Amino acid sequence: MSEPSSAASRGPRELAAVGFANSGLDEIAGVGADPKRGGYSRHGFDRVELELREWFTEQARRRGLDVRTDRNGNLWAWWGTPGKGAIVTGSHLDSVPGGGAFDGPLGVTSALAAVDLLRDKGFQPVKPLAVLVFAEEEGGRFGVPCLGSRLLAGTIEADKARALTDLDGTTLGDAVRAAGLDPARLGRDDEALATIGTFVELHVEQGRGLIDLGAPVAVAESILAHGRWRLRFTGEGNHAGATLMGDRRDPMLPAAQTVVAVRQAAKAVPQARATVGRVLPVPGGTNVIASTVDMWLDARSPDDAGTRAVVAEIAAAAREAAAAEGCAVEITEESYGDTVVFDTALRDRLAGWLGGVPALPTGAGHDAGVLAARVPTAMLFVRNPTGISHAPAEHAERDDCAAGAVALAEVLERLAG
Repeated sequence: MSEPSSAASRGPRELAAVGFANSGLDEIAGVGADPKRGGYSRHGFDRVELELREWFTEQARRRGLDVRTDRNGNLWAWWGTPGKGAIVTGSHLDSVPGGGAFDGPLGVTSALAAVDLLRDKGFQPVKPLAVLVFAEEEGGRFGVPCLGSRLLAGTIEADKARALTDLDGTTLGDAVRAAGLDPARLGRDDEALATIGTFVELHVEQGRGLIDLGAPVAVAESILAHGRWRLRFTGEGNHAGATLMGDRRDPMLPAAQTVVAVRQAAKAVPQARATVGRVLPVPGGTNVIASTVDMWLDARSPDDAGTRAVVAEIAAAAREAAAAEGCAVEITEESYGDTVVFDTALRDRLAGWLGGVPALPTGAGHDAGVLAARVPTAMLFVRNPTGISHAPAEHAERDDCAAGAVALAEVLERLAG
């Protein structure tokens, strides 16, 4: 196995071109920094994400790319005349609450760096080529991940999407209207989808695979089956000091017991993962017994059967705990994606072009995974020396970012040439 060319082996013009993979991240480092959580909070169609979209538009236009916004708020920057069979690359600019600097933006800055590198060597694509920035990939504002790609591909109903609300009660429809889009046009976009001949997404690795293999770049093999569920426990709100313990119907108890059950259920299924990352009691006062407690479950496993088994076990535990406290529980599936196996022939071609880089599975969802059911799709991963993602400690070394941009440029040249 050989690695993409190291920084030491590159000439000054190539170094300048790939440098944007790092300098682009530096340019946006102050946008959306979260002083409370650490890291970044950048959410779909909020002020911060709109600023990042403006930054991308300016950078793309500096390169002579034709920037267009599709009906679902995804940004397309075209090199050449848009048309069918295009080679498309890109990622997203939004984040989870308090997320890292690399998840999403690295794929966008690397795509622009790859365009610089190809232009610098005089390459002219035979096929149309586009850099694509997806809207609301993390679901940090409206709760559904990969929202821009799901709407594009038609895997979420437009009416359901328009009605999604953030914590302030703003609907997605209202948010896109405020951003200058027509919410009535949200939904499956066969015209835009038909332009994609092949999609390649570069992303920082979210795990330790490349650390253990000692390699800076890999191709993606598969994505675990995964989804999100909301559990709403309903009891009786009351006074914390005036209500005897035996007179309570406190929804916080079954919620807490269910959090413990989540760990046990996931441990019982090989390679499964299950997490409660958000709990919301109402009304949320220190001296108040909650009337309702909402909690959100993220569950994943290598296949649909495993994921569904974990969720079924958790649901049974939640219902039992709720009944014991005299409470009720309602369980709602908010999003789901079955196991994704990326196009094997395309994956092997990419690995070969890059000197035999490894192929890795991932437990993280991506827009590339949503598109994989509709178009040939592949992913490149860049080594993360911490192995941490969705947190401020997420990282990639500058030389590895440069190696990723070089690898992406090589792939785009082969596909579009």
